[in-house]
Amino acid sequence: MSDGNAALSWLVIRQDDNGNRYRVGRYATEDEARKMVDELDAKGHRQLYSVERVEGSVL
Repeated sequence: MSDGNAALSWLVIRQDDNGNRYRVGRYATEDEARKMVDELDAKGHRQLYSVERVEGSVL
């Protein structure tokens, strides 16, 4: 992940076969989050991973 002082505005979300969604991590840039999705996809997991931008100051 990124420097603790940076705004972590991008989420990686995992959705399982039942439609349940879980936050996997937070990242400072969209590119960083997408790289994580690519790494997770390369491992052959069956879940769907997506990137979402955090709106406002939500933790």
